[in-house]
Amino acid sequence: MSTGHGLRVGVFFNSLGDTIAPRREAWRLADDAGFDHLWHDDHLLTIVGGRSPEGALYESWTLLGAMAEATHRVKVGVLVSSLQYRNPGIVAKMATTVDHVSGGRLEMALGAGWPTRELPSLGMPFVELPDRIDMFDEACQVLKLLWTQERTDFDGRFYQLIDAISEPKPLQEPHPRLWIGAEAKRTLLVAARHADVWNTPMGDPDVDRESSRILDEHCAAIDRDPAEIQRSTVLQLTSVDDVCRLAERYAAMGFSEIVLEVPSDDPPRRVEELAVPAMARIRELTVPTG
Repeated sequence: MSTGHGLRVGVFFNSLGDTIAPRREAWRLADDAGFDHLWHDDHLLTIVGGRSPEGALYESWTLLGAMAEATHRVKVGVLVSSLQYRNPGIVAKMATTVDHVSGGRLEMALGAGWPTRELPSLGMPFVELPDRIDMFDEACQVLKLLWTQERTDFDGRFYQLIDAISEPKPLQEPHPRLWIGAEAKRTLLVAARHADVWNTPMGDPDVDRESSRILDEHCAAIDRDPAEIQRSTVLQLTSVDDVCRLAERYAAMGFSEIVLEVPSDDPPRRVEELAVPAMARIRELTVPTG
């Protein structure tokens, strides 16, 4: 007989804007309202979605530390953190620090990165495909080793570690849940190898159903049970009714983690008027299992 379980619901804010106070208020509202996880993005310039690069933008991991301090129970994370911006050895240390600061509430979401003006404008190299995906795979291996081993040796094509020490370890054992943001077939293979949660930002059930099928195929090829990987998506929250209809379709596809992206204007009001009522309705949905 088929059974089911409920959905977990998060809320996402982009990192645009030059005022901290409304963000802090929105974080606390989301924490008090009972969301499962709380997120913002990872960019160096405000060039996403055709926005001007001159806009104000905070650094994501520094902001995440503030988010962890401003909240008490909700999980926190960067959705997704681009490994093009930072060496994985440094990311391992940053993540552990936030996990300790938050009392074991970090959700670790990673992506391979994609072509923008950000890196070359700041004098950093951008790795082209397919090397970028192979680099991403190595970085995931490095992170997990540093989080779980007393000393780490790693001889990869892109990263080399010699008797590396990364202490302390994360509070969460063996490490925080690893979310992998992936859309392309090769990136989905990285998710099959390393993800506790697969995340797609598409918000298109037809596209994501096919991507989920490909992820299952990759899991079968490496002899991993696909049920070990939770499925998640990010839905733009412009209307409670519309986002709940979409969430229902995703729940029927086996997606158990829904992240609601609230509009960037007046985040506290958007949380109260849109995110909280949407969360209440989505929590009533059931993900089929068995």
